Amino acid sequence: MSKLQVYADRMSQPSRAVIIFCKVNGIDFEEVEIRLGKRQHQTPQFKEINPMGQVPAIVDGRFKLFERSAQAEVATEVLLAKEYPADVSAQAKINSVLDWHHSNLRRGVVSLIRNTVLAPVLGVPPNPEAAAEGEKLLCSSLSQIESFWLKGNSKFLCGFSRPSIADLSLVCEIMQLEVRQHVCI
Repeated sequence: MSKLQVYADRMSQPSRAVIIFCKVNGIDFEEVEIRLGKRQHQTPQFKEINPMGQVPAIVDGRFKLFERSAQAEVATEVLLAKEYPADVSAQAKINSVLDWHHSNLRRGVVSLIRNTVLAPVLGVPPNPEAAAEGEKLLCSSLSQIESFWLKGNSKFLCGFSRPSIADLSLVCEIMQLEVRQHVCI
């Protein structure tokens, strides 16, 4: 049996979350570096793995998984089954956080970072209005994390006793803001 391969760029928040998840849970995998800055995600070779040209992508033998939500749900359920809760209610909580994250927190962070720090790097003018909207969504999302997702006595989302892929995804997203802090200092 071949080793699980994770195609990733550590500059990518979703890539970091999958890598950390595998490491935290003792999952044997090979990290295959795909440099976004060098456009390696757009090569024909990588598009055979992920036709969408995005990271991360997971390959387990002939099985290829490349959409983030599918990775979180299917990979943890099928490939990484030892860590995904057997309880359907717990699975639904994790999936709810992941779906919420992608539509809220991630949109805010990406808009803020793209329209401030990354704009000059990408050769486009910064967009202060889009950055302000991103920051507004980010602040709202952070408030929702505290008031809703972290309700109760647990240190982790959904009341779990240890971090799930949902916890790691949110932490990696929030850590993305470090880029802005270091550039703006």
